[in-house]
Amino acid sequence: MRICLRYLGDPGYQQGIGQELGVSQATLSRTVDRVVNSIVAQSNEWLRFSTTNRELMRGQADMAKHV
Repeated sequence: MRICLRYLGDPGYQQGIGQELGVSQATLSRTVDRVVNSIVAQSNEWLRFSTTNRELMRGQADMAKHV
């Protein structure tokens, strides 16, 4: 998970990030693929996107409170 979050947080060259974290580029690539696919597979259960203008506006207002 740490490997994937590091890569997603600042995507750069996989080899450089792998060296920083002490793993090979291939390991980093496989890890990112597995974690992202797992997130996508569970997305319907955990993620919900606004579908109406009212929901979008409410979401924007909620985000503005936290900035």
